[in-house]
Amino acid sequence: MDIDQKESHYDAINLKIKESQNIMSLATKNKEHLNYAIQKKEIDISNLNNEIKIINNFLQDKYNSKISDYKFKKITSTKASIINKINRIKIKIDDYGPINMNIKNQYQDEKERFEFLNKQKLDLEKSRKMLDKTINKLDKEAKINFISTFDEINQNLKKTFPLFFKGGTANLILSNPNNPIESNIIISPSPPGKKVKKLNVLSAGEKALTAISILFAIYQKKPSPFCVLDEVDAPLDDSNTKNFTDVLKLYSNKTQFIIITHNKLTMKSSSILYGVTQEDKGISKILSVKLND
Repeated sequence: MDIDQKESHYDAINLKIKESQNIMSLATKNKEHLNYAIQKKEIDISNLNNEIKIINNFLQDKYNSKISDYKFKKITSTKASIINKINRIKIKIDDYGPINMNIKNQYQDEKERFEFLNKQKLDLEKSRKMLDKTINKLDKEAKINFISTFDEINQNLKKTFPLFFKGGTANLILSNPNNPIESNIIISPSPPGKKVKKLNVLSAGEKALTAISILFAIYQKKPSPFCVLDEVDAPLDDSNTKNFTDVLKLYSNKTQFIIITHNKLTMKSSSILYGVTQEDKGISKILSVKLND
């Protein structure tokens, strides 16, 4: 090989070396760019991880949850629209005010209290129904007993009234027969020789004697061995007092009457008198007199 050929071969080899060097230099630059890009991506990933941690901590503190609890859809919106949407959501959240994270426990407490009170309410309603049933039963029994007793006393009054007035009639009338328990009782007396429809047209003595005849009619429903009468004869005149004492004597064979009175005619018709006197001032003394003796 001559010198020219050798120089030509050398130049070709040298050209290839330069081309290889250029390729290596370009590859080195590309490698540096790639390394820089990788470092940048690693920094971005680290920042994103930090943001994820911050968001997780925020969700845990404020909502007691984490990112993995939520399902995310594929985002097709632009970054600007997403930021605007996030800002709008933040404004709405701020408008709601602070969130009570203890609401679940409070709800459970209120639920237990509601169930307790509701159970008591049901028990009370059940008890009320039972009481209503019992009251209705008692009302029916009371109505039956009242009407029976009222009719019997009314029949007794038809016997006792003529005894005290030496004739005449008297009736007891219910103002509301449909509701006898709550009804007023009207007294309709008719002394002999008088046409009376109302009690208030009678004299004071006749009213008193009518009341006494009603008491005796009631007394005949369930008589007892003793009967105490306190000043019942006070409004009576002599004639009515005589009628009164005659009836007492009629019933005295079955009942012992104890009468507190200032009426002389009543005292005169008594079997035994008990009185209080003061022989010495301030010293009371009880005296008794058997009039039969």
